[in-house]
Amino acid sequence: MSSLARGIAKNAAVVGGATLLSRILGFVRDLIIAFALGAGPVADAFFVAFRLPNLMRRLFGEGSLTMAFVPVYSRVREEHGAEASHVMARSMHIWLVLVLGVLTLVAMYFARPLTLAIAPGFAGEPRQLQLTVELVRICFPYTIFICGVALCMGILNSEGHFLMPALAPCVLNIVLISAALGAVWLKLSVPHMLAYGVLVAGVLQWAVQQPALHSVGLRWFGHWSLKNDGVRRTGRLMLPTVFGAAVYQINILLGTLLASLLPAGSISYLYYADRLVQFPLGVFGIAVSTAALPSLSRLAARKDMDGFKEALNASMRLTLFISIPAAAGLIGLAGPVVELLFQRGAFSSAAVDATSIALVGYAIGLPAFAMVRPLVSAFYALEDTKTPVIAATLSVVVYVIAGAGMMQYIGHLGLALATSLSSWLNAAFLVWRLRGRLGRWASYHRIVPVFLGLSIVIGCGAWGTVPLGKWAVVLIPVWAAVYAVGALLCRIPEATMLLDAVRRRVR
Repeated sequence: MSSLARGIAKNAAVVGGATLLSRILGFVRDLIIAFALGAGPVADAFFVAFRLPNLMRRLFGEGSLTMAFVPVYSRVREEHGAEASHVMARSMHIWLVLVLGVLTLVAMYFARPLTLAIAPGFAGEPRQLQLTVELVRICFPYTIFICGVALCMGILNSEGHFLMPALAPCVLNIVLISAALGAVWLKLSVPHMLAYGVLVAGVLQWAVQQPALHSVGLRWFGHWSLKNDGVRRTGRLMLPTVFGAAVYQINILLGTLLASLLPAGSISYLYYADRLVQFPLGVFGIAVSTAALPSLSRLAARKDMDGFKEALNASMRLTLFISIPAAAGLIGLAGPVVELLFQRGAFSSAAVDATSIALVGYAIGLPAFAMVRPLVSAFYALEDTKTPVIAATLSVVVYVIAGAGMMQYIGHLGLALATSLSSWLNAAFLVWRLRGRLGRWASYHRIVPVFLGLSIVIGCGAWGTVPLGKWAVVLIPVWAAVYAVGALLCRIPEATMLLDAVRRRVR
């Protein structure tokens, strides 16, 4: 395996480990908030208030800003040196504070109509509406800091630092856990403590990035310009990415709308199944794309297209090496996994069966979900943000048409399968368009039959243990080991690299 591939894999491992820790803490956070806040009007008020800055984060922060910023920053650094890239970073930071500061002030002033726009049902509950408005005014400034974190992430990733940005979500989870427990022990208002916790977490997430930024020589005090050319280029690239993020949110909305036309419980089955698929996807899918973008951006800036193709193929191989067996495992153990995690209280065995079916439908598309991320990173590295938006829009159209058709016959499973189908078409479209940009570039597919064959073996083996019920989940490490040994026997480079990494840790 080349040094490029090893570098991406190493950085992906760092991001994946931090993301895994964040997901575990996030699960604990949800449990603690449920304990402290319960489920009712007060909880609804907090979640609505928290949803607003979270929406801003998704639209303007970690997705669009980082993806648009990294390629331009890398190009400026390659062509004009470190100081020029730092001037661009400071200029971007000034623009970020100005734009989001004004937006935050407007949102705080119009908090009541903004709340009614996203939660019109609160209009008939004056006390709940007033509480939500108060929480919105406390939470919304979080937007400024979390988008600042996204900027720090772009800078650090471009400089080869991945750990601190990946750990930032852990800070949010720890602060919210502390705020919830502190409110209970001190007998304070839980929603207000959580809202202030959100704001404090934003400040801390930004603050913990500063030592790493100092280590790469960046200081926020220094030369900057509102007319910086790199900032203008980033702004032009951000417009399509913001639209692409909006398309994703529209897709979620349309999925909820279609599911609402099905029997009661369908929305919940799809929600729980999606959460299970998002766990492995969030760990390795985000990790590989996050690690790949800076490398791809540097290679594109140097016009080293052979290296670019090599890095992209390495990212795709690593993604499929993990995602294909993960999909096989989820398909084989869908029932036991759902039973172990959710079957308690009002979550009946019928709900387990319905959620398991949805999980199988989503798992079929897991490799495609994961493939799309490094493919999109490749387009962003080439400073082409329009093609991923076109692909996302087409996938939404396919999802609506296929989902509306299949749900007539197989209910909520049809919507899950439509999601997988649209994602596979999305990935295929991106691969095809990249061939137009790069010529013949894809070589990763040659090893896919080996990944697929090994995954079918462990998937069938896992499925054979289903009669054990939820205890079948205990055998997941065994199936992972079987896959790893099979990959080593087949001399798959990714497996050898993994074994070498384990040996280094042991030593």
